[in-house]
Amino acid sequence: MNKEIVLSGIRPTGNLHLGNYFGALSKFVRLQDDYDCRFFIADLHALTTNTDPDALHANVKGILAEYLAAGIDPEKAAIFVQSDVPEISELYLLLNMHVGIGELMRTASFKDKARKCLGIGKDACETEEEIEHQIIGADNNKRVCAGLLTYPTLMAVDILIQKAKYVPVGKDQLQHLELTRRFARRFNSFYGVEEFIEPEDFNFGGKPVKVPGLDGSGKMGKSEGNCIYLIDDPKVIRKKVMRAVTDQGPTEPNSPISEPIANLLGLMELTSSPETVQQFRDAYADCSIRYGDLKKQLAEDIVALTDPIRQRINDILANDEYLRKVLARGAEVAREQASKTLAEVRQIMGIRHF
Repeated sequence: MNKEIVLSGIRPTGNLHLGNYFGALSKFVRLQDDYDCRFFIADLHALTTNTDPDALHANVKGILAEYLAAGIDPEKAAIFVQSDVPEISELYLLLNMHVGIGELMRTASFKDKARKCLGIGKDACETEEEIEHQIIGADNNKRVCAGLLTYPTLMAVDILIQKAKYVPVGKDQLQHLELTRRFARRFNSFYGVEEFIEPEDFNFGGKPVKVPGLDGSGKMGKSEGNCIYLIDDPKVIRKKVMRAVTDQGPTEPNSPISEPIANLLGLMELTSSPETVQQFRDAYADCSIRYGDLKKQLAEDIVALTDPIRQRINDILANDEYLRKVLARGAEVAREQASKTLAEVRQIMGIRHF
């Protein structure tokens, strides 16, 4: 009962991949014994991109199964769907009364996503005024939904309503976490209370895990199309890895390792034994490396890791009764805290019964 709360959510926009597994899921599994962990599926956030209703429902179910198959124990951690906690939506409305339009429009993620909605390239607008004109102006029939603008408020409510102390976030979400801290301070100061705690980014210790993609550069990500998904079957994984970008190979001993090969070796460091990694590093150094052998070994090691998870995912997806029980328990835990926080906020803001 005295454990500090760790909260994390993910938008149901598709299957989880190796980047999600090594960057988050595998770490969450280690946290659930020492912290009060609450992991949710952010279906309300997904609505900002006008997701197809059937796809949204299927994606929620898929991510739930992937959470469980990766090792998150519903007896130790609460797993819930965001929309199953209606208190979130009400607090979202109330907190928006203390959030400025300007500070929301200045967030980097809003401008980036608004550009994508409008089909505007990054170089098309040189000044902030031009960006705002394109977003607000009536020069075209495309629109940016208000939910996208107030996305940081909803994210803040997800955190504040659970009184979460720690929130593991990536670099692209650090600005939103800082906004959450600002909103908490503003609310507390305005009403002269200590209602909300200021959440902190969770530091897992050591260097952040970078899971490279298969396209020769950058990190693994859904939008980049360079992923290996936890649900991929062995044939798909082997085909993806064998198509991974490489180079012409080293021409001199001890040549610097090119980025595409460094990425493949980086994946190997996550999935293979240290001896295997060193074997291929040595082969690169003495110019004897064969990329076909490297890819075959990497593919088999990835399959060995993911295939048991894939089989568990499929088993869980077939058990609707189990999934309903998991979500019912998670929603009960989440709503217990959420209803308490919402009642306190309503009282503070003057929304009281006679």
